[in-house]
Amino acid sequence: MGLNHYLVLSAVLFGIGLWGALSKKSAVVILMCIELMLNAAAIAMVAFSRFVAPDLLTGQVFAIFIIVVAAAEATVALAIIMSIYRSRDSIDATKIDLMKW
Repeated sequence: MGLNHYLVLSAVLFGIGLWGALSKKSAVVILMCIELMLNAAAIAMVAFSRFVAPDLLTGQVFAIFIIVVAAAEATVALAIIMSIYRSRDSIDATKIDLMKW
């Protein structure tokens, strides 16, 4: 398997995540799609690191950083979603209008 295979996989995963984040109404599904896009970026980072500079661990370090950011983002987003669900009894993203005047 070459670099192109990993990049195609990463692009497909990112596309699926982007489509889901833009088209779904559930806040939990949108969060999962964002996580999918972050994982696609991690796959691309590791693939570039392996094929461009195999002696350095730069891609792996970036992948770990992406995983840590994704975990922190999921924690904060789930807390926000739970708070919205408790106050509104729905996680439909089209009905969340807390920032509107």
